[in-house]
Amino acid sequence: MSQANTELETVNVQIAGGAATIELNRPERLNAWNEQLGFDLLAALRLTAADEQVRAVVLTGAGRGFSSGADLTDVNGGVRTADGSPDVYRTLTERYHPIMEIIREMPKPVVAAVNGPAVGIGCSLALCCDLVLAAESSYFLLAFVNIGLVPDGGSSLFVPARAGMARATEMAMLGERVPAAKALEWGLANRVVADAELAQEAGALAARLAAGPPSSYAGTKRQINNWLYSRMDEQLELEARIQGELSGSADFVEGVSAFVQKRPARFQGG
Repeated sequence: MSQANTELETVNVQIAGGAATIELNRPERLNAWNEQLGFDLLAALRLTAADEQVRAVVLTGAGRGFSSGADLTDVNGGVRTADGSPDVYRTLTERYHPIMEIIREMPKPVVAAVNGPAVGIGCSLALCCDLVLAAESSYFLLAFVNIGLVPDGGSSLFVPARAGMARATEMAMLGERVPAAKALEWGLANRVVADAELAQEAGALAARLAAGPPSSYAGTKRQINNWLYSRMDEQLELEARIQGELSGSADFVEGVSAFVQKRPARFQGG
């Protein structure tokens, strides 16, 4: 018996057999994050975390992508600082960080089923999960540097924790795609499967986890969180502060303009 949640505008929730599937649902924008998606995703995660019948969670994206990152046409829902710049600090701390925190704190296993691009905050979301299942055509990308920003949403923590400093620095500073096969080699993904088999494989993995020992999973997450993520709050706060500084820079304005105009950015260091 499955249950669909129809109250959310940009996220679909399906619950069946002890497993919940949360699907980002802005396919026309490759599931780019706007204000509404942030609200809806947090609500969906809270719903599944509180539901005692749900013993495993899958996160995936509708259409051709997992998530293309922040929607640059709605960076922060119109919230601005006193000088008129986008209030990125507030967006991160109020909208994004609670999502990452609930995924790590939820005592249930959370699986990312990555289809297509996982970019920026989409990459952060995928790597925040416990297990990452990637389609062959998918890729991971920290694109922040390409618009004059720094990694956020926890990616400055999640990437080095999974792939090490050398690869994290490469992703953050070069802003290049990491295809699924390389992501598997680097430790960003646990498994890579054929595109057409992603949903089936994710469902099978979720069913296996849902039938497993909940206390064991909860204990394992507590151990991993304690060893790798005990300073996660501090790191998220640092990300938000630095991103807040850079969001008022001339380089960020140039980076976004170049992205919208589809031309190379000309960064001046301002």
